[in-house]
Amino acid sequence: MGYGELKIRSYDVQIHRAGVEDLERRCEVGPTKRVVLFTDTMGDPICRIRNSPMYKMLVAELGSELVGVIQGSIKLATVHKPPKNLAKLGYVLGLRIAPLHRRKGIGSRLALELEKWFIANDVDYAYMATEKDNEASVNLFINRLGYAKFRTLAILVNPVDHRASRLSSKTEVAKLEVEEAECLYRKFMTSTEFFPDDLGNILRNKLSLGTWVAYPEGESWDDFGSDGKVPSSWAMLSVWNSGELFKLRLGKAPLSCFMYTKTSRMIDKIFPCFKLPTIPDFFSPFGFYFVYGVHREGPLSGKLVGDLCQFVHNMATKTKGCKVIVTEVGGNDNILRRHIPYWKSLSCPEDWWCLKALKNEESTTHQLPRMPPTTTSIFVDPREV
Repeated sequence: MGYGELKIRSYDVQIHRAGVEDLERRCEVGPTKRVVLFTDTMGDPICRIRNSPMYKMLVAELGSELVGVIQGSIKLATVHKPPKNLAKLGYVLGLRIAPLHRRKGIGSRLALELEKWFIANDVDYAYMATEKDNEASVNLFINRLGYAKFRTLAILVNPVDHRASRLSSKTEVAKLEVEEAECLYRKFMTSTEFFPDDLGNILRNKLSLGTWVAYPEGESWDDFGSDGKVPSSWAMLSVWNSGELFKLRLGKAPLSCFMYTKTSRMIDKIFPCFKLPTIPDFFSPFGFYFVYGVHREGPLSGKLVGDLCQFVHNMATKTKGCKVIVTEVGGNDNILRRHIPYWKSLSCPEDWWCLKALKNEESTTHQLPRMPPTTTSIFVDPREV
């Protein structure tokens, strides 16, 4: 395809909204080959980046037809490369190419144009997330555009049953004030890669439902902040209501998923006393909670994370249309993967963060990814989900 006929320009809501929404409805997203999801942006195609400090959407047009779109955002975050720890990061997301126009170089044109915007805004590194099994994305960003695998994450997806469960009587759960939550995160998680410098804006966003801590019964949390004491074991997490931004719809799923959904609903209807967990209807649009900022300390902290996840599940049962809870954890954090409930067939065991240095004087495109993680904890910015 000759590039002369392809036009790349900034998104204009008056001109492009209907075309971008139609493209979103026709383009599938992850998390695995066996599961196909479609997104509904509910009339706001830039909803996924609107809460970021800086953002941009580009569209690709062939004649009067909109054939591709890409989104990007910019923030200041930690990247542990001496002598500085903070860097300007550009995040690439939402690349969609119309099915009939794939493998024509449109994706690479959009990505390169977005990188130009990053460079014009003094961005140090561009990064993106892709599933390990997404051959088209891996081929484009790693094999053609020079990105390098940086970290491996696991996306854990847990369906929301309509029943709330009783929490362990041996665990205390408390909601933190925003100032307390920010203090804890900055004290214990600033050693993680890509920790956002504007954390306070995230925690104060209306989509952030709050931050909770869990600790053993009989221990006190009240002294924290005055003398820096924390319980012998504790865990924390925050919750972001992504369903207020956009909806998901399942287009394809494993037969086992479909059969379990139908069977569990039938048994629950006929024999409600069995209290069998029922799987929601994923084939109509649904919302989800995103759990972020998961951190734990102490020998009992794994179980405490599990208790917090149960607490979040009970919250979700009271939110109309919320059908799943999504959590991303470090790929090598086996303790969290053991204690956070999830359904394997809907989850993604290997999601890659891929990185590219944009400044010529920094020859770190492949050096930084080789550096071992400074911690098993990760902080996934909920504005980039």
